[in-house]
Amino acid sequence: MKKELNILAISGSLRIHSSNTLLMHAMIKLAPPNLKFDVYDGLNDLPHFNPDLDVEEGPESVKNLRAQLKHSDGVLICTPEYGNGVPGVLKNALDWIVSSGEWLNKPTVAITASPSPMGGDKAHASLLLTLNMINAQVLHEASLTIPHITLKMNKQGVIIDSETQYALENSLLSLEHACKHINE
Repeated sequence: MKKELNILAISGSLRIHSSNTLLMHAMIKLAPPNLKFDVYDGLNDLPHFNPDLDVEEGPESVKNLRAQLKHSDGVLICTPEYGNGVPGVLKNALDWIVSSGEWLNKPTVAITASPSPMGGDKAHASLLLTLNMINAQVLHEASLTIPHITLKMNKQGVIIDSETQYALENSLLSLEHACKHINE
């Protein structure tokens, strides 16, 4: 029996029916059975990053984020692009982790999906810069930009494009492999 691996899943959107939130849930359904997901739903609860508040353990919502990260074996992020960048709420969450270290060497898959033909490439590049800065173990071969997401996933969150599904399944297998390797 394979060891259970805990994955923290984060959507960079606050919208309930966001394509990226639906994509995150679709990926959870596609995942190998030993990947157990904890969906982080606290982006809206985090205060604006302020170093003056980042004393001792920080605000309760920040402590919760840090605890979930600490107890995860890996991280999956699915995010849209807003105004050619990472959504502010996601960037804010990452800013709270810069000095605390819970993401250090944590295997991470970053997926940026957009209805545009560019697939959120600018947000993706910016996200990767920040993840690298906080020393996440970004799985570059497994991290994807997905253009035209509305043509590849239906409104119920089902992947309808076989190439996209294959790429996502491979991303999850890479995450599984990296998490197992870290835990050996």
